[in-house]
Amino acid sequence: MALPEAPPARADAVRRARWLNAATIGWNGIEGVVAIAAGLVAGSVSLVGFGFDSAIEVSAALVLTWRLAQERREGCTQTADATATKAIAVSFAALAAYVSVVAAREHATGSEPEASLPGVVLAALSLVVMPFLARAKARLAPVLGSTAAAADAAQTNLCALLSAVVLVGVGANWLLGWWWADPVAGLGIAALAAVEAGRTWRADALADTCCGPPLASTNGSC
Repeated sequence: MALPEAPPARADAVRRARWLNAATIGWNGIEGVVAIAAGLVAGSVSLVGFGFDSAIEVSAALVLTWRLAQERREGCTQTADATATKAIAVSFAALAAYVSVVAAREHATGSEPEASLPGVVLAALSLVVMPFLARAKARLAPVLGSTAAAADAAQTNLCALLSAVVLVGVGANWLLGWWWADPVAGLGIAALAAVEAGRTWRADALADTCCGPPLASTNGSC
């Protein structure tokens, strides 16, 4: 039986986290523009919400970039990590509020979105890419000792879940003409984002890593 892969050294983890952030920003920047454009053309609340989630994913990656830059300048600081984590939680809450209002309005008015083949293709591609990025980020978070990194990984994992929700909603409208599946998918996006907002806001520091009390009290820094 193969032995578990050893965690990367901290310096290598920071470097890899920076590369993953760059990949996240690049992919989600394109994904957000395409999703919002396709959603506006089709009148799809789930696609527009998915596009805004991509924008928030970019913002979370930028927050984590700031967090890693703080470490490079000042060492591994719990204050910077806590600030970054709260900022990511707020981004989840903003997404949940926006999408829930728009999805509920669209469902109540019976606004029927058009079928969107670009939306189906985009959601399918994201469903392939996002889980890979989420797993890579989640593995690095304990090595970094960062709840901000863990929150960013959760945001990426949420994006993967949203890809599946959007794929079902937009696909059902495209293939079966079920217009109501789109606002229902939007409400699903809002619910997942709200749960993640609360979870991220309440997150504690990772105590068993470089930034945690045991090691911090021993050597004072990373």
